[in-house]
Amino acid sequence: MSDDIKFEILSLKNISHIYDQENHKLKVLNNINIDIGKGEMVSLIGPSGSGKSTLLNIAGLLEKPSIGSVYLMGKNSKNFNEEAKANLRGSNIGFVFQSHRLFPEFSALENVMLPQLIMGTSKKQAESNSKELLAMLGLEKRFSHRPAKLSGGESQRVAIARAVANAPNLILADEPTGNLDPLSAQNVFDILYKVVKSLNISCFIATHNLILAKSMDRCLFLENGAIKEQ
Repeated sequence: MSDDIKFEILSLKNISHIYDQENHKLKVLNNINIDIGKGEMVSLIGPSGSGKSTLLNIAGLLEKPSIGSVYLMGKNSKNFNEEAKANLRGSNIGFVFQSHRLFPEFSALENVMLPQLIMGTSKKQAESNSKELLAMLGLEKRFSHRPAKLSGGESQRVAIARAVANAPNLILADEPTGNLDPLSAQNVFDILYKVVKSLNISCFIATHNLILAKSMDRCLFLENGAIKEQ
């Protein structure tokens, strides 16, 4: 009998995670349960070192929990080998990081095209999609600019376009405005919110910015390995 579930976009069930230190074990997550529905935006706040990035890595199938299960699109990731897990991740999740992680040798347009080409989209279609996304984010005059010629806020907007380029069901964002000044941070967040809502994509975002976090559909607080809803 299948242990898949029916079905949130993302479900974290009884997630615990333990790191082996030199002389002891460090439990950073303790029996976490989170469900995120279609089009829902959920923020995650908590002190530095509380395990926010670890939880997002687990949600994104980049790290395996010590205990518990991750369900993506109703599918239990435990049932997949690494190749199948990578395909599940690539087809359903877009990532936005604190550092934009754009390829410095590629233009803004090429950075957004790349994940589409990897997933088999034709070059013509990928270019058309990418131009439309960048224009939606106010970057129609930056197609040919490489990251070194973009401001921090512009680079994060390119990263957002890249994250949504393959029409994922879920965006995972780890401190996407953490390196920006307050005005740029608000601008990037507003754009992320607009794009995610207009495309009806679910979003799970870790942030230190309480004002931004509180503007989400739900705000979760992670401390001492446990989740509390704010």
